[in-house]
Amino acid sequence: MEMGGWGQKGTGEVGFRTGFVSIVGRPNVGKSTLLNALLDEKVAIVSDKPQTTRNTIRGILTSEEYQVVFLDTPGIHRARDEINRFMVKMAVSTFEEVDLVLFVVEPDDWLGKGDQYIGQMLSEVKTPVFHLINKIDRIPENERGSLAQRHRDAYPERRLFPISALKGDGLEALLNGVVDELPEGHPYFPPDQYTDQPLRFLSAEIIREKAFQFTGEEVPYAVAVEIVSFKEDVHNPSGLVAIEANIHVERSSQKGILIGKGGRMLKKIGTAARKDLEALIGTQVFLKLWVKVSKGWRNDPKRLWNLGYR
Repeated sequence: MEMGGWGQKGTGEVGFRTGFVSIVGRPNVGKSTLLNALLDEKVAIVSDKPQTTRNTIRGILTSEEYQVVFLDTPGIHRARDEINRFMVKMAVSTFEEVDLVLFVVEPDDWLGKGDQYIGQMLSEVKTPVFHLINKIDRIPENERGSLAQRHRDAYPERRLFPISALKGDGLEALLNGVVDELPEGHPYFPPDQYTDQPLRFLSAEIIREKAFQFTGEEVPYAVAVEIVSFKEDVHNPSGLVAIEANIHVERSSQKGILIGKGGRMLKKIGTAARKDLEALIGTQVFLKLWVKVSKGWRNDPKRLWNLGYR
């Protein structure tokens, strides 16, 4: 996947719209699911556990009329350690750097303190904000009107979009609204490119997703994945890609959980990750995983930098 842009903002053909759109909200409100649904591609990893997204993920949607670069950001929450402070900083830094912000909330009867905190921060920026009520499919249809009105009362100056990222409800109207908000300009990326993330990064994210998926509550937040080697076998006619990765945890007990009895858990994680990697890369993948104990990595700025949290 190529990095870099194709053009400069404001210099495109008349009628073609292009711009950057940040997706923000509390942890676990469905931001990554929304990004994947809009692109119809798996760019961001998804989990039912909060704080899954740690870096800003860019997804690119291009048609003959527009190119939208979506930024899926980490959930904004109270940061208790260095990596969480990094995550919140990453999310907040996008507010002033984009053409539009999509503020995603869940369909609660009231907006909690976390939503109010983010909403207040967004009220202090000049960037336009759309208010998205995600997971609307969980609400009976006869209650959706009154729910929407409560959210309109809370943020009367913002356009409201009730959606279900999981079911696809309301996404066409949302996308039309997004495109209407963007300025005219040249596309930044080639039309067939759907993310600017390198394959090494996407590979690490897929492996981390499988560790999230198959382990309990204790392990996921202590997991980081480091791609040690990413090599294409040029002598193999099938284009085999060999990937070696370290899965870092903080304690020996977590290492034991990830490896599992007789190595069964690590094999399960590796098998699932390899299938997704082969779908992503489009060729056979040989995946080798190790689990390493790296005590305190979440509070070590140097280790965070080496693991890609920059």
